Amino acid sequence: MSDEMTKEDVDGAGRELLHKFMAALNAHNAAGMDACLHFPHMRIGNGRVDVWDEPGANPMDMFERLKREDGWHSSTWDDIQLVQWGPLKAHFTLDFTRYREDGSIIGVYETLCILMLKDGKWGMHARSSYGP
Repeated sequence: MSDEMTKEDVDGAGRELLHKFMAALNAHNAAGMDACLHFPHMRIGNGRVDVWDEPGANPMDMFERLKREDGWHSSTWDDIQLVQWGPLKAHFTLDFTRYREDGSIIGVYETLCILMLKDGKWGMHARSSYGP
């Protein structure tokens, strides 16, 4: 099946996954975010490389930390672009905005996400972000 996937199939599957991830983030649903990931999962950002070996390893205090530090309320994908793809792996560039509850903007950031199809499921395997 995977060898028959078109660019449109990969793009659609990737976008669906990325929107599920963002919905889980905005709902403060750590398990929902983990469900969108493949493990081990790698995040590159803030001068660090973090590897989470299993679900639940992501430091989920980030919801309260972002709210405390910046007044974060929610985030949105502003632009999603499939830049490289194959039947088992896809690279997406993303722009996203973080908002306060009053709708004011905290910041706009860029991210690169690597998605992979494993065991019939697309999941985010790695990401590199310029957001804090």
